[in-house]
Amino acid sequence: MNRIEIRELTKDYGTHRVLDHLTFDVLPGRVTGFLGPNGAGKSTTMRLVLGLDRPTAGTATIGGRPFTALANPLRHVGALLDPQAAHGGRRARDHLLMLAVSNGMSASRVDEVLERTGIGSVARRRIGTFSLGMRQRLGIAAALLGDPGVLLLDEPTNGLDPEGIIWIRELMRGLAAEGRTVLVSSHLMAESASFVDHLVVLGQGRLLADTPIREFIDARSSPRARLRTSEPALLESALAREGFAMVAGEDGRWTVEGIRAERLGALAAREGIPVLELADERASLEQAYLDLTAERTTFSATTT
Repeated sequence: MNRIEIRELTKDYGTHRVLDHLTFDVLPGRVTGFLGPNGAGKSTTMRLVLGLDRPTAGTATIGGRPFTALANPLRHVGALLDPQAAHGGRRARDHLLMLAVSNGMSASRVDEVLERTGIGSVARRRIGTFSLGMRQRLGIAAALLGDPGVLLLDEPTNGLDPEGIIWIRELMRGLAAEGRTVLVSSHLMAESASFVDHLVVLGQGRLLADTPIREFIDARSSPRARLRTSEPALLESALAREGFAMVAGEDGRWTVEGIRAERLGALAAREGIPVLELADERASLEQAYLDLTAERTTFSATTT
């Protein structure tokens, strides 16, 4: 019931095609990062999953059923798309209470999610007085209200302070560990890399990648190892015999292109050369993402 299934999803606005026969699954038990340049179609996809728009062709279902066919939908799906959507004149608790009553939930559940998201102390304040970070927490509280098996979160760390970012990171990991389906759209690559298990990447409405994050990065990284040794000259000679070169860094470490740390360590051990530090160097998620999407960006600035 917790699986999101996208099949040949297509969306046109007039003559402009926003999504082009998109097909992928979002599975329970892991945090799936939903990435892509501006205009790639991420928000449109989320809106179609939530029944906020109609596809030109194809389907977007949750557990095999469209969102609009779900009874008491907040019990099945929680979503944060726009933290500014809540009416500024309404008190935070009243906003959540309205959602709870309309979906057959108790007032006690409202108090539970207010406390869980850290805004219980401001529950009686009007939403218009909230900072962006507080609105984000309120939006997440609304998404959690029905204890749903599926969560769609668009830029959930936007406006949060460092403590809040750590909190939402652990929350998403915990929800996935409970067997829920968690789909998170974000532009913050470094932050996404800290909590995402799987990636779905779009470019100009088409699927560019659907893969575990480690495989995504490794596929766009050439092997490179970083090390420290007390005998650099000996190791340099040994590596040269194998066709590798050591390059000195300013911090006293050396890098070797084209080799993994495991092989380098075995070579050093065979030669009896002490190695004080050894690790693989991989591309960051940001580097791998930019490599994949470089030609799929609708809006880009020029440099002079």
